[in-house]
Amino acid sequence: MSSAQQPKLVAVAESKRFMTDCFLAVNVPRDHAEAMADLLVGADYRGHFSHGMNRLEMYINDLAINSTDGAAVPVILKETPSTAWVDGRNGLGVVVGNYCMDLAIKKAKAVGVGWVCAKGSNHYGIASWYVLRALKEGLMGMTTTNTSPLMAPTRSKEAALGTNPLSFGAPAKDDKFLLDMATTAVAVGKIEIQRRKGEPLPDGWAQDPTGNQTNDAELAFSTGCLMPLGGPEISSGYKGYGLGAMVDILSGVSAGANYSTKVRKWTHAGANTAADLGQVFIAVDPNCFAPGFEDRMTDFNGRLRGCEPSDPSKPVLVAGDKEDLNMKAVDTVGGIQYLENQLKTCAALAERLNIKPLSFN
Repeated sequence: MSSAQQPKLVAVAESKRFMTDCFLAVNVPRDHAEAMADLLVGADYRGHFSHGMNRLEMYINDLAINSTDGAAVPVILKETPSTAWVDGRNGLGVVVGNYCMDLAIKKAKAVGVGWVCAKGSNHYGIASWYVLRALKEGLMGMTTTNTSPLMAPTRSKEAALGTNPLSFGAPAKDDKFLLDMATTAVAVGKIEIQRRKGEPLPDGWAQDPTGNQTNDAELAFSTGCLMPLGGPEISSGYKGYGLGAMVDILSGVSAGANYSTKVRKWTHAGANTAADLGQVFIAVDPNCFAPGFEDRMTDFNGRLRGCEPSDPSKPVLVAGDKEDLNMKAVDTVGGIQYLENQLKTCAALAERLNIKPLSFN
């Protein structure tokens, strides 16, 4: 392979440096800038390109027009030994999320369970980022967030719920279970990645303005109407719709934040109003129940992975395995391979913010 054909690889540390510099350029305090960069490069490192650098420009635009407060610090409005209600004060989602999960962890260690709801938050990236904080402390963790309306309820041709992801994790001995999923068929970032690639959408991902399925990534993006997990009604899409509604009740409704169609639209240009997203962060100490939890979790995962695969070249995985494999692959080749389209966006951003552009391995 000639040097001209070699893929451009960005070291994880370089990706973090670039994104940190972007946030610093729009006056975000360094600790908040680094937390944001850690979150975004963490998504790319794990293979979730839809929630990594792909989101950078949107965050920067929100900060540049002051629809998000990059310096805001969350405050507790009400609490009990096991619960708390937090105001994110329109701060960065990762700042709110890290604070709230750490608070839930502290409560779980004291009384067994910590349940923290936040209002006044913003897009917080990959949901599993916060669950990982609980796993590192030997706790089960869960989080949900509502988002801008993008899901069409079953039988609707307009969006009334967000992608409304949920993440749940459980620690195991030298292992873990880590689920992170949207309650739509896919996250909206997956539509954006198909657009960047210039490729059609699979069936069951999105609707056109008449409420019919579409494979056109451009039309799907402009319509902004994703299908629930499961797709159309005939293939049980109403289950995804129900899960999405549950997430909004746990996060938006419970926290007194915006919910359903009250949440603003969010585009690459940013938004001129505060998101006021609702989020929930839960930590549970498994030692409050039957002893030997982590050993049983290891056995549990082993039984799933041990199932005979239908295709011998594709072993059965458990939630979190795919991300671990992706991190190993990045480590092996020495960097993250971004789409050319993404690199062009970053070059333009570096020029606009007058910062050092990305360098490649």
